[in-house]
Amino acid sequence: MGVRTPTAIVATRLKGVLLSLLLFCATTSTADAGIYMNHGGFIGVRETHEIRSDQSLIEIARRYDVGYNAITAANRKVDPIVPTPGTRVTVPTEWILPDGLQGVGIVINVPEMRLYLLGKRSYGTVTTFPIGVGDEGKDTPAGRFTVVEKIINPAWHVPESIRKENPRLPAIVPPGPRNPMGNRALRLSLRSVLIHGTNKPWCVGRRASHGCIRLYPEDIVKLFNKAWVGMPVTIVYQPVKVGVQRGRVFLEVHEYGGMDLRAEAMRILSGRKLLNRVDKRLLTAVLANKDGLPTPISW
Repeated sequence: MGVRTPTAIVATRLKGVLLSLLLFCATTSTADAGIYMNHGGFIGVRETHEIRSDQSLIEIARRYDVGYNAITAANRKVDPIVPTPGTRVTVPTEWILPDGLQGVGIVINVPEMRLYLLGKRSYGTVTTFPIGVGDEGKDTPAGRFTVVEKIINPAWHVPESIRKENPRLPAIVPPGPRNPMGNRALRLSLRSVLIHGTNKPWCVGRRASHGCIRLYPEDIVKLFNKAWVGMPVTIVYQPVKVGVQRGRVFLEVHEYGGMDLRAEAMRILSGRKLLNRVDKRLLTAVLANKDGLPTPISW
C-alpha cells in the first residue's frame, strides 16, 4: 500500500466536503421554507426531480412541500407508488395566487388543496403550504372566518357523527402519535373546523378529512408560529385561476367535479377583458389536462 502525501489527504477531504455540499443541496429546495416573492400574482418556480430507486411520488411531494394530488396531476403518466428510477418528474412549485389574497390573513383554496398566508410583515412575500381537505360529502365549508384559538398538543374530541362511523373510537383521543390532529391546531370561528397537523402525512394533498384542513407536521408548526388569534381566514373554491405576466395570459386548472370549468374560465377571462388575447385551442388543451400548472394560453 502506498503512502498518502499531505496533498492527497487534503484533496480527499476537499472531495468529501464538496460531496457533502452537493448532497445537502440535492436534499433541499426553495420550497423548504414555504416563502416566495409575489411577482405580479405569481409565486414560485417550477422544478424537476430525477427519481431514485427508493423514492415514490409521495416522498418527493413532501420533500418539495407539495401535495399528493398536485404531483400526480402534474405527472399522470408516472406510477405514483413504483415510478421508474431515472424518470424526471415535474414538481408543481409554481402558482397563480387565488383571488382574495389581500391585506393580511390566510386564504385556503379547496380545489387546489393549498393554503396561502400573508403576514403582518410579509413585505411582498407569500407563505404557502399544501393541505388535505374534506372528503366528498364532508366538504370543507367556504366562507370568511377568523382564528379563535391556538392549541398546542390538542386532544381530539371525536364528533358523534364520526363515532357512529367507527364505534370503536373513544370520546376523546389524547395527544400523541395516534391523534390525527398532530401537535398543533388553529380553531376557526366555525368551531367545528380546525387547521391542524396530522399523523398521516401521506393524506396531505388529498380529500380525506371530515372537513378540517390538514398540514404536514413540519408545516403546521411554521403556520402556527405565524398565526394569531383574530387572524382572518378565507376559504374559497377556485379550481380555475388566471394570471397575466409580461403581457402573456396564463391559466391554471385543478380537477374539481362541482363546477363547469370551461364556463368558469370564460367568466374570469371575460371579466378581466382577456378573451381577445387567448388562443382557444390552448385554452381547451389546458382545461382538458387539469394538471394544476400555470400554462400560457395567449396567441
